[in-house]
Amino acid sequence: MYVTCLDLEGVLVPEIWIAFAEATGIPELKKTTRDEPDYDKLMNYRIGILKEHGLGLKEIQDTIATIDPLPGAKEFLDKLRANGQVLILSDTFSQFAGPLMKKLGYPTIFCNELVVAEDGEITGFKMRCENSKLTTVKSLQACGFDTIASGDSFNDLAMIKASKAGFLFRSTDAIKKDYPEFQAFEDYDDLYDAIMAAQK
Repeated sequence: MYVTCLDLEGVLVPEIWIAFAEATGIPELKKTTRDEPDYDKLMNYRIGILKEHGLGLKEIQDTIATIDPLPGAKEFLDKLRANGQVLILSDTFSQFAGPLMKKLGYPTIFCNELVVAEDGEITGFKMRCENSKLTTVKSLQACGFDTIASGDSFNDLAMIKASKAGFLFRSTDAIKKDYPEFQAFEDYDDLYDAIMAAQK
């Protein structure tokens, strides 16, 4: 039995931090896991910038409310879920994901949690587990599932490598060049066909 594990941002929805950077006019917040492989370093960098500008959870959630799934994402996800189990594995946070999951038809998502002060300041973050995407894939495999994984960033590579089949989707030219062993797709139909073929 197969479980397809998908990244969220960049694959199904736009990058939240890029949208927030554009909304606030703070270009430093455009840095994502496509640019920085060390997630702890990236999040601490982001929290520092938020503090510097006096921005908190509410401001980010206001931006998230304006974000829609990428064109074709919900249809792709619906078709995939009609033909097997799908799990979204994301390094985003529960406080960010809720409105986006509603727009995607409430798929199952495993993500992390922000530490938020009473005044809304983001003071830290709690990762669900270490190496969360890889750990989850290995746990599913230990339960008897084969996994198929797809993502676009550095933090997706471990789960892609560990899965029976793994694909890059709308990734950067640099990542595609450094990991030519993974098929790379730009179109949902092509990714869907590859996932279906991998289950045979």
